[in-house]
Amino acid sequence: MPLTFKPKVKRKRFQATVLSLSIVLGAIAAGAYWYVFVLGAPQLDAPPVEEIAGLKFQVKSFYSEAMGEQRRYGVILPPGYEKHSNRRYPVIFLLHGGHGDERDYYEKAAITSTLKTLYNEKKLPAALIIMPDGNDDRGTSPFWDSDYFDGEHGKVSTYIGMDLVKEIRQQFRTIEDSHYWAIGGLSSGGWGAFNIGLRHVERFTIFFSHTGYFIDNSGPQNSPQIFVEQIPPNERKRIRAYMDAGEADEKYLDATRDFHKVLTQLGIYNEFYVFPGGHGIVGQNVGWNYWRTHLADSLSFVGRQFHHVQTQKNHRHF
Repeated sequence: MPLTFKPKVKRKRFQATVLSLSIVLGAIAAGAYWYVFVLGAPQLDAPPVEEIAGLKFQVKSFYSEAMGEQRRYGVILPPGYEKHSNRRYPVIFLLHGGHGDERDYYEKAAITSTLKTLYNEKKLPAALIIMPDGNDDRGTSPFWDSDYFDGEHGKVSTYIGMDLVKEIRQQFRTIEDSHYWAIGGLSSGGWGAFNIGLRHVERFTIFFSHTGYFIDNSGPQNSPQIFVEQIPPNERKRIRAYMDAGEADEKYLDATRDFHKVLTQLGIYNEFYVFPGGHGIVGQNVGWNYWRTHLADSLSFVGRQFHHVQTQKNHRHF
C-alpha cells in the first residue's frame, strides 16, 4: 500500500518546489525590474561621485515657452567663474539617454572628476557645462527613449535648441561666437544632439555622440543622417563632429559607421572611433563606465576645436 502513494507524494513535492522556485524567480525579476527600470538605467559598478573644489554641480530651472512649463537643467560652472567677472566662456550641452534626466552625467558618469583631469591637463579650456532634462511631457520611462524633437508630446527640440540657449546666454557669461558652442550626448542623447544642433548651426558647430544612432523611426524629418544633406555646403564647412561606438553594440556601431560615411562624403570634418564594450549595466567598458571613459575623449576633441579657433584668431591679429 505505501508504494501506491509514493508517486503522488513525489509529485506534490515537485510541484511545491516548482512553485517556490517560481516565487523566488518572480521576486528576483520584480526586483530587477524595479532596479533597472524604475530607478533608471543604473550602473552596478559606477564610479563614485567626487566633490571637487571649484566644480559644483547645480540644478536650475526656467520657464520654457515651447514646453509651456518650468524645465530643469544641470550646470557646472567653470573654475573661478565668480572671481573672473569679466571673462566669457565656451558652452557645452550634454544630452542624456533614455530614462535619464539632468543629473545623469553628475551621478552616473562622475563628470566632475573628468573635468578636473581635462582642465589640469589643458585638454579642455574652462567651460560652462549644461545638462538639460531632455524628457518630453510623458516624463522618463523604461518604455521609451527621450524624444529629442518637436512632436505630439512636446517641443523638446525648440525647448533645448532655442529656449535653453536663450536662458544660458542671459544667465551666464558666454562667448557668443558659435565656434565655441558644442552639443553632444550618449545613446539617444547622441541622436538628439545632432537632431537639435544641426537645425541650429548658427549656434552650435561642434557635435559629438557616444553609441548613438542617426535615423529615427519618427521619420526623415528627425533623422540627421538624412536632413544633414540639406545643410548648404558653406555651412557644412563650419561643422566638426566626433563619434564613437562600442564593439559589443552591433546596432549602434553600424548606425554610427553609416553616419560617418555620409558626413565624410559631404565633406564634413568628423572623427569616428570604435572601442571595446557598449551598452549595459556592469563591466569595465559597459554602460556608464564606457560613457565616462570616452566622455574624456569627446571633450578633448571639443577642446581641440576651441583651441584651433583661438589659434586662428590669434594669427589674424598679426
